[in-house]
Amino acid sequence: MKLWTNAGTVMLGKLATHEFAMGGPSFDLPWPPARNPWNPDHFTSGSSSGTGAAVAAGLILGGTGSDTGGSIRGPAAFCGIAGIKPTYGRCSRAGVLPLSNSLDHTGPLAWTVEDCAMLLQAMAGHDPADPASADKPVPDFRGELAKGAKGLRVGVIRHFHEIDNKVNATVQKGIDDALAVYKDHGAEISEVTLPPMADFQAAGWVILSVEAFAIHEPWLRTRFNDYGELFRDRLAIAGLVSGVDYVQALRNRRELCVATAAAMRNVDILLTAGAPNEAPRIDSIPKWSSFDKPGFTMPFNVTGLPAITICSGYGEGGLPVGIQLIAKAFQEPTLFRAAHAYETATPWRKSRPALAQ
Repeated sequence: MKLWTNAGTVMLGKLATHEFAMGGPSFDLPWPPARNPWNPDHFTSGSSSGTGAAVAAGLILGGTGSDTGGSIRGPAAFCGIAGIKPTYGRCSRAGVLPLSNSLDHTGPLAWTVEDCAMLLQAMAGHDPADPASADKPVPDFRGELAKGAKGLRVGVIRHFHEIDNKVNATVQKGIDDALAVYKDHGAEISEVTLPPMADFQAAGWVILSVEAFAIHEPWLRTRFNDYGELFRDRLAIAGLVSGVDYVQALRNRRELCVATAAAMRNVDILLTAGAPNEAPRIDSIPKWSSFDKPGFTMPFNVTGLPAITICSGYGEGGLPVGIQLIAKAFQEPTLFRAAHAYETATPWRKSRPALAQ
């Protein structure tokens, strides 16, 4: 709060989020879930659901979110906005109730990439109050925006969105068109292979759920029914995970980080989907949706790399779809450069949802 106040922001208030950043969309809590302004019958994704909805609707210029497995980039994809998960440690998490200490990130969501860069400028920096905060200089996040795409080396993780979790036709078209835009503007396109997306999902969800269970375990034992159904059931299963399973997940995470770094050696940016499809109906989200298919966002919580999701078009019913771009650790200026180059070469920022009167 102090950082934002010192930067001259006008704080409008708090926005909806999933219960403890994991339990949503919930209909058994004292407050309703946020709804997608492109169609209120549809989901915003989460957990930073209220921020995604408010930015898309034009109610706010920008806002904050937390991202442990995709909670910034998911709402950005479904709500058609820009949302960045910076490098792990780039932004302080002091004052944020943890979900998973080793995977939690904080970052901004806004209508444009440049707005995200300005917001991150105020958020980034070392904070001794957060033990994971990186003591690194904060660059000018808008410093490379004018460079465009020429000379960028873009690696497409084709197997993520064509094999590991095949996306629908609209999302695929957005990816293909984005690659064409980058190529037309002078970027070098290549194909990059990472470990299977399911490997990242397995390691990430074991780590996330066990670390979250460690925080909530005293209350789960004594006040189980005070939690919403989705959160308590999704988290309670972590009580069955052994210490050996957790340690093996941590070891696997290290291997995945090494493999990703090696695959990125000759590229500046990775590109894949932000989500596999348009936003589903809000009343159709399964309790175990995160366990159904591997998600596109978890790999970059596991690796801690900076990743941004931006709008790449509109599909069924006018609902947005998005692409996700990823850079090397602490290379947010390059990430903003790549995202801004695509965003300014396409017409997607000219459309806003029509709000009901």
